[in-house]
Amino acid sequence: MSEQSSPRRESIPTIPIPVSALPHKRMLEDDHQPTVSSPLNPDFKASKIQDEVSSIRERIPRPKKETLKKRESKGGSLAPDSSARATPDPKASTSQRHKKNDDVTAPLRYKLPPPKASDFEAPRGPIFIPAHTKASPSGSVIHFNETSDHVFNKKSFHYTHCIADPAFPSSLYYRQSETEPFGPRLNFEDTSTHMLLDESGRHVTTDKGYRMAKSNVVAREGRWYYECKITSGLPKRKRSDAHSIEENPKGNVRMGWARREATLDAPVGYDAYSYGLRDKEGQKVFMSRPKAFFPAGEDIREGDVIGLEINLPSEALHRKVVEGHYNPAVDLADEIGSNSEAPNIIRDRVPIRFKSHLYFEQIDYHPVKELEELMNPSPIIISAGAGAGQDPSPIHPSPSLRTLPHSSIKVYKNGQLVGTAFKDLLAFLPPASKPNAQVGAREGLDDGMLGYYPAISVFKGGAAEINLGPKFWYPPPGYEAGEVDMIGNDQPSISQSSKLRAVGDRYDEQIAEDIVYDIVDEVDFWMQDGRVAGKGVSNGMLRGSKGGSVTPGNSTLASEEIKELVQDDE
Repeated sequence: MSEQSSPRRESIPTIPIPVSALPHKRMLEDDHQPTVSSPLNPDFKASKIQDEVSSIRERIPRPKKETLKKRESKGGSLAPDSSARATPDPKASTSQRHKKNDDVTAPLRYKLPPPKASDFEAPRGPIFIPAHTKASPSGSVIHFNETSDHVFNKKSFHYTHCIADPAFPSSLYYRQSETEPFGPRLNFEDTSTHMLLDESGRHVTTDKGYRMAKSNVVAREGRWYYECKITSGLPKRKRSDAHSIEENPKGNVRMGWARREATLDAPVGYDAYSYGLRDKEGQKVFMSRPKAFFPAGEDIREGDVIGLEINLPSEALHRKVVEGHYNPAVDLADEIGSNSEAPNIIRDRVPIRFKSHLYFEQIDYHPVKELEELMNPSPIIISAGAGAGQDPSPIHPSPSLRTLPHSSIKVYKNGQLVGTAFKDLLAFLPPASKPNAQVGAREGLDDGMLGYYPAISVFKGGAAEINLGPKFWYPPPGYEAGEVDMIGNDQPSISQSSKLRAVGDRYDEQIAEDIVYDIVDEVDFWMQDGRVAGKGVSNGMLRGSKGGSVTPGNSTLASEEIKELVQDDE
């Protein structure tokens, strides 16, 4: 086979390119000179770099972003800019902490007359007037009494016992105190009128409609437990007469956890400030909306013991939520007691007289519009505020509608776990809770007693006994051993690191906290008086809301005598 010669390639025509069209090497501009001198950079100019650095320093600073309060008032979101941080910058938080220390809010100070000799005597409890007796399911007789000669927390005011103490001259000699019977119990001042209690403060009943009584201990963080025994209510079913006509109930009882704002003239679970259980059909109730919870056909009857466990996150995480700094993707773990910064407790209160008793009177926290609209939504009138129409969540634009991560309420019946009745409880620290501004209170202050209280409601003959511990009728699994692993525990790491405790343990803790807060206020006033004890009493100088002094002539804080309180029975 003969080889064929390859075809000759045709030459590609060339187009002459003028020399002027060829790219030239770009001249090295001063702006692109290297910043370090080298043999290849003999023309290094340090003055140019210094000029650039000085020009950078002279740049206009970045404008400050609007505060969270301004954004909420405009109805905007928590993070209007994509560059906004979901969690606070550590450097920024440090600077903010220094700013807070420069302008520390202090309690209001009042000018009062010198205390009387009787003011130094220990405060006394209420007077008990025998009303009637009831027989408990065990056969014991319970003596119920009307309580008199004490005040009730109502009409936007909250009351705590106080006493004059010569060790507190800068605080006008008054500090907080407790009355008999000592120990965890129902609070005589924090019950509705027309309620009957025994002298121990553990049994409660009424002949009227639904009324509520709260305990004198409060849960703010951690896991807490208490029990409620039905002493008069739905009668026990008789096994032999399972199909017979059921006896008429001897009243009704509800139990649960309630905040400070929860009304006392309604059952637990009536509004958005309490979570309750209904004895009839064992329903759970929140915002007056009962929902099935207990197994079908099971009620809460006489002799039954209901255990309620509440699980709350740490105050550090709680404050992140209410301040708008919580990030679900970052704030995963939570540890009780890990917060190194103590809360700033401010108690604006003034001593008053009620008959022969002394009380601290302070403006109480009151229901807010957002939660009233959540309970009674109107299809026509809807608030135009931030987050209107959104379900409560930890990142809700409105602080009052923010919920607490890892929070829940579990229910036990006669020692057996029924289940988790409520999750994602509403936050209670300011600004989620607000005092009544119309009365003259300052917003954003925590008095140290905000939280969830054990609460019991009774209706027309219903009666119950509260057991705040530490000895329970049906202790939770592992409670006495100290290693608690609740059945069905599905909580995150917070539950594994937080020990379940009797809520009655808070009684001694609250007394210790009150002592510390009283000492802090006394030292603060003493320093404001130039480190002279009792100077504020002698010269009549009063401290304003921001630490300034005001004279009695132009301030409503001055008083020549301690106010005498009069309350009518309603």
